[in-house]
Amino acid sequence: MTVTFNLPDLGEGLPEAEIVTWHVAEGQRVEVDQPLLSVETAKAVVDVPSPYSGKIQRLHAKQGDTVQTGKPLVDFDLPSQSNAAGNSSSPSLAGQEKAGGHGAQPSNQGMAAGQGAKAPSNQGMVVGHMATRSEELVDHAIVGRGRRAFRDRDGGRVRAAPAVRMLAKRLGVELSACGTTGRHGLVSVDDVLARANLNKPQQRSPAVAGLTDADKLRGPRKAMAQSMSLSRDEIAMCTIFDDADIDVWKSKGDITIRLIRAIVAGVKAEPALNALFDPSVPARKLMEPVHLAMAVDTTDGLIVPVLRDVGSQSPAQLRAQLDDIKQRTRSRTITPEEMRDYTITLSNFGTVAGRYATPLVVPPTVAILGAGKLQRDVVAGETAPEIHVRLPLSLTFDHRCVTGGEALRFLAAVIADLQLAN
Repeated sequence: MTVTFNLPDLGEGLPEAEIVTWHVAEGQRVEVDQPLLSVETAKAVVDVPSPYSGKIQRLHAKQGDTVQTGKPLVDFDLPSQSNAAGNSSSPSLAGQEKAGGHGAQPSNQGMAAGQGAKAPSNQGMVVGHMATRSEELVDHAIVGRGRRAFRDRDGGRVRAAPAVRMLAKRLGVELSACGTTGRHGLVSVDDVLARANLNKPQQRSPAVAGLTDADKLRGPRKAMAQSMSLSRDEIAMCTIFDDADIDVWKSKGDITIRLIRAIVAGVKAEPALNALFDPSVPARKLMEPVHLAMAVDTTDGLIVPVLRDVGSQSPAQLRAQLDDIKQRTRSRTITPEEMRDYTITLSNFGTVAGRYATPLVVPPTVAILGAGKLQRDVVAGETAPEIHVRLPLSLTFDHRCVTGGEALRFLAAVIADLQLAN
């Protein structure tokens, strides 16, 4: 029999994904959990495993195509359903098997997302594990029961992308009261605006003539555009500038590691900048561990992996972790989990060029520190002018929940730590 496997929700509530490459071809036989294809969602490249053992009958899209969540990916030619169950060809259940292992046993708790058959209305639809390159990414979300799901008055599930949910919170709109005109029943931005009576019916014409599908932003560049638009619309930005005189350093030292140490010192002096902010309440949560996002420049665009709990690690541990995460970021093998749940950001743009900048805060965080290119400046010595090496710093913060005094105390502590000899 022929069974269609649809693109599953990869755990982010995203409406689509771009096909990076196929690992199989039509007519090929595959086994359960064998990688079918690699797709790009936001900033991560994720391998989608086969939910069946059988023969590939048809590939519904080609490399470079963008496929909507829930749309057909692959047609499988399978034995009869009874034989398929005996051969463990049903989809893997979330978290039960390791990547490359054997398929999970069939379950009566609902069919896997993308299986092409309708699950009972009172059951969740299981999303299988998604392996990212050589590491396993287990998607523990069960669609409709995860922390991102919202329930309407009738017990149904309201689905919306994170940016749409944030917009609804800002406008005080209940998602369950909105229409669902987005793809596959998603609540769209227009649905939220319509509920808030802010929707504008006129169609917007493209600002640049002659654009084609090849000109569309994809992957990290598309994610960057969305994040920066959200930052522009959401954050009350304020940036302060200063310099750290590091001429006392006995050697050049590891500037990035010193910057990380200085950020930890800044957070100890002023915890308000290591925080998450929800404007819909409004509410602010001070975070104890410092999970530092590091902006990494790649040929595909800006990607921001996260160094976990940097305050608990030695300089050698930080350097090893930083080298590893940069290498995997540039090779696009970084996992989605390694780009989430950060509390503050560092942009070390001075490794390329630039003295000062206005780096943008991405909500729900409230601060980002930018480090510019080292400068040899003339400064006033005790008896005569002197030339010192100085590190330019640019601190942007969300002025809705961070006061100017808090930001200045944080920056002063960062500078004081950087100006230590070692």
